[in-house]
Amino acid sequence: MTVEALFDQGLERYKAGESVTDLLPLFKDVCDRAPKSSPAWTCLAWLYLLDNKPTPAYKAANKAVKLNPQDPQARVNLAVAMLEIAKKGVREHVEVAAQLMMTVPELHEEVKQNIEDGLTRKPDWKSLIRVKQWLLEDE
Repeated sequence: MTVEALFDQGLERYKAGESVTDLLPLFKDVCDRAPKSSPAWTCLAWLYLLDNKPTPAYKAANKAVKLNPQDPQARVNLAVAMLEIAKKGVREHVEVAAQLMMTVPELHEEVKQNIEDGLTRKPDWKSLIRVKQWLLEDE
C-alpha cells in the first residue's frame, strides 16, 4: 500500500471513530515512510495529544510546523502540547494560527471542526479549551 493510501485509510478510520491507540502505529508508520509529510506529523501529534502523551506530541507538532509553517492546525497542536508540558512561547503559535485562519476561511472552518472533534473525544481537555478561547473568542 502506498504511503498516501495508508494516510487516507488512517484518516477514514479516525473519522469512523477508531481508537487512538489503534491508529498511533499506523500514523507512526506513515511518518517513518514519509518523513517530510507535514500532514502526517500533524495527525500524529493530534493522536498523541488525544492519548495524553504531550512530549511525543510536542516533538511531532514541532516537526509539522517546521515542515509547513503555514498550517494553522500544526500550530494549534504545537500550542496545546506546549501548554501541556509547560513550555514558553505558546502565544506566538496561537497568533500565527489566528492570522492564517483569518486569511483562509477554509482553514478557519477546518481548525474549528478539529477543535470540536477533539473536545467531543476528550471533553475536559483544558489546554485545547484555552487555545479554542484564544482562537475563537469572537465567535
